[in-house]
Amino acid sequence: MKKVVLKVELYDDKIKKKTMKAVSGLSGVESVSVDMKDQKMTLIGDIDPVEVVEKLRKLCHAEILSVGPAKEEKKEEKKDEKKPEEKKKDPKENG
Repeated sequence: MKKVVLKVELYDDKIKKKTMKAVSGLSGVESVSVDMKDQKMTLIGDIDPVEVVEKLRKLCHAEILSVGPAKEEKKEEKKDEKKPEEKKKDPKENG
């Protein structure tokens, strides 16, 4: 899972809709959010940032600001750590 932040020049809602539709159709995209004020688009999923920018540049100017791990992965790891502890309690009760 990656979190990709892009700078996208969106001037009106028509271009915003076109970019959202183009990006959401790519494989691996789980979440798309657009901030019209800062002209930023945030994507979360298993995606190639270069592929996303290539798709967006057909519609408007786009550039990559940052690429990093999504924050949701940390929460999932904590949940996985708690589950084995619960499994340890079950054999004691059965024995």
